[in-house]
Amino acid sequence: MSLSTMLKEVRGCDICAAALPHGARPVLQAGPKARILIAGQAPGRKVHESGILFDDPSGDRLRDWLQVDREIFYDPDKLAILPMGFCYPGTGKSGDLPPRPECAPQWRRPLLDLLPNIELTLVVGQYAQAHHLPDNPHKNLTETVRAWRDFWPQALPMPHPSPRNNIWMRKNPWFQDDVLPALRKAVHKLLAD
Repeated sequence: MSLSTMLKEVRGCDICAAALPHGARPVLQAGPKARILIAGQAPGRKVHESGILFDDPSGDRLRDWLQVDREIFYDPDKLAILPMGFCYPGTGKSGDLPPRPECAPQWRRPLLDLLPNIELTLVVGQYAQAHHLPDNPHKNLTETVRAWRDFWPQALPMPHPSPRNNIWMRKNPWFQDDVLPALRKAVHKLLAD
């Protein structure tokens, strides 16, 4: 199956629609030439409404972290963006609910198999880290991100860029001082080659 055919199938998916408070609207981005994969969590309410990934303050911060503009960020042949869940899961007591469990087993491996040029995977948040770093020996997100060199240069565990993580960012200045320069250098090299 071609990537374009697979993307059409995913965008038409409704396997968990009955469990979604706002219905199914799978949102993802992928192109056959993409060398960078952003493995996120799940779209938020704003993204569900717009249909554009990271079309919110989290996206602004993520683009700043990468030092790329919107044109590059939304070019599917430069960056693939595959959340762990493709639809907005709804809101819980302390933020958005986790990605629906049906999505990754159904779609993740077939999509990744159609992205042979990925050289760097940005593993954003705990749900993506649990899936993409299954043998991770570190006990929590902070320890995993702090041990980023254990996964580098194929993968980079990252906190979610949400403004809800401002406290985490202030408590962990090493992320901005040590991790982001390495990330930016790698991203710019992969985009330039």
